[in-house]
Amino acid sequence: MDISQYLNAFVEESKEHIQNMNEILLDLEKDVHNQDILNELFRIAHTLKGMAGTMGFNSMANLTHQMEDVLQGIRSGEIQVSENTMDVLFECADVLDSCISQISETSKEPEDDYSVLINKLKKAMNNEENESNEDNKDNKDYEKPKKEKVEFNEYVNNVLCKASSQNLNSFQIDVRLKSTCMLKSARAFVVFNTLENLGEIIYSNPSAEDIEDEKFDLEFSIVIVTKEEKEKIEGELNGISEIENIQIADLTELEVKTEQVKSKDITAERESVTQKEKKEKNGGTVSKSAKVGKTVRVDIDRLDNLMNLVSELIIIKTRMEGIGETSNKEGMNEAIEYLERITTSLHDAVMKVRMVPIERVFNRFPRMVRDLSKELKKNVSLQMSGDETEVDRTVIDEIGDPLIHLIRNSIDHGIEHPEERKKLGKDETGTVILKAYPDGNNVVVEVEDDGSGINFEKIKKKAVEKDLINGKNADTMSKEEAIELLFKPGFSTSDVISDVSGRGVGLDVVKSKIESIGGSIEVETKEGKGTKFIIRIPLTLAIIQALLVKVKEEMFAIPLSSISEIININKEQIRNIQGQEIILYRGRTIPVIRLNKIIHTEIDEERNELVSIIVKKGDKQAGLVVDSLLGQQEIVIKPLGKYLSNVKYLAGATILGNGKISLILDVNSLF
Repeated sequence: MDISQYLNAFVEESKEHIQNMNEILLDLEKDVHNQDILNELFRIAHTLKGMAGTMGFNSMANLTHQMEDVLQGIRSGEIQVSENTMDVLFECADVLDSCISQISETSKEPEDDYSVLINKLKKAMNNEENESNEDNKDNKDYEKPKKEKVEFNEYVNNVLCKASSQNLNSFQIDVRLKSTCMLKSARAFVVFNTLENLGEIIYSNPSAEDIEDEKFDLEFSIVIVTKEEKEKIEGELNGISEIENIQIADLTELEVKTEQVKSKDITAERESVTQKEKKEKNGGTVSKSAKVGKTVRVDIDRLDNLMNLVSELIIIKTRMEGIGETSNKEGMNEAIEYLERITTSLHDAVMKVRMVPIERVFNRFPRMVRDLSKELKKNVSLQMSGDETEVDRTVIDEIGDPLIHLIRNSIDHGIEHPEERKKLGKDETGTVILKAYPDGNNVVVEVEDDGSGINFEKIKKKAVEKDLINGKNADTMSKEEAIELLFKPGFSTSDVISDVSGRGVGLDVVKSKIESIGGSIEVETKEGKGTKFIIRIPLTLAIIQALLVKVKEEMFAIPLSSISEIININKEQIRNIQGQEIILYRGRTIPVIRLNKIIHTEIDEERNELVSIIVKKGDKQAGLVVDSLLGQQEIVIKPLGKYLSNVKYLAGATILGNGKISLILDVNSLF
């Protein structure tokens, strides 16, 4: 019987069961004698065993069967629940989660039979304490596939031959990220970006697409053709944080299969390689794509509403066809107004279908906090609220990793140890508050701790040591400017970088990740009292309301969510302070940004009265000067593509009703 058709359902249901297992294990740890909790945990293990057995995933079935035996022993009173027993059960949940992740990507379970973990469960059944976990502390990594030997296809070989004939160097660079790296794809992007500045990347394993989608473990390989020497490349890559190891092999002298290479440059050859790889998906350059697609569970009422609106569209289409035959202009205007109402309703309905509660991100954190507090020997309480707040499915996928990093930072370097908190007159148990709530077209997520706060003097001292600022600037630096230093690449206030995190380590990547989805991050802190990170993210990344503006002959779209007000300012109101134009707006001094200077366009003449759009990024505001306003419009955001993804100040593009293209401004990058 072909069971592949059931794979999607198996993976989705298994993920839900494992998440429930983690939550119930946390409850069991607080009340080990609660029979209801034990019964529910046993039911989940039994269900997972049956599902895995049906799908033919025998190793997973054997592990859950052994879990059943342990849980049955606890229910009957034959096994005493100890800290060691709980640790083993949590470890089982982790391994099952990793197993499901690999099944979703490859349709196959890991080759490991989990014998070490099963032996731990058997010892728990006999009330024996397990030996030190030092030799097997990374049981969660059992399923990691062995790195396959990289073999180049004929197209890459041709490029290498051509490079050799042009006296260019060719290197294979194997990169391994640290296991503590939170945002793997973002860190890999930094590596790619660095190498692209040094030469031409002709090959990657996995493919650039899979690396961007984080469909890789901790290792990836890149082949680069360059004029630079090995030492130069090594030096540039060693400056990137969160990399554990880099190996560079010189391919220039390797014997590769020689093909008759036509007279064409490396760039053209690379393009043919890329097209071939995309078409055939072979040669190791493109790893196996995930078998399981992303899914969203939808309330049937929302689907009924969507169906009704589609029916309305069919009706209005028929009506407009009839009007077209009679050339009834008045009837056509009515029909267009009706069509506009339907499309607006349809947009709202589709938005609701795509919306999922942010609980899908939040529910992983109680377990993480439990493990971290135990590892760091701290008492930490996690308080969550607003987890029912709904966000677009695509936003949910992007916000998880930044939140993980911020929570880890709060626990590791925000919350003090119990003894220290006691001396300071604080409760021995530190608190991390995770809160979400809607705010107009945005969702706000706050991560707050009652720890030691951010030491501004320490930030300034570290910045001076790293030559980011000089001593004179440090003395006059405001708290807001000091906080901005935390988001500089590689900046850290930690004297020793721990395996868990360092306040500042990776915050540059967190900020980049949030801003890549049109969000922003702010920091509020009080020394000795705690720190709050405030993240604002858009409800959706697909369709937005925007204001169209014009600068000379160019049109731009500005998201309405980033606009506070539109005002006219007189040229005489503008003052120049240390090279920055400013105006007084509602009692505040805000900078003036001339859009024509950003896009390097000369204006015909300087008018006395200027159109200024007051744009915002969190609490910050600026006056964006444009030539004229074209009006408000609902636009569909289209990405610029990989080759233009690094263009500053632009978040994407949209196609207008008249067929023209308008670029969408990234307001966050203007500040």
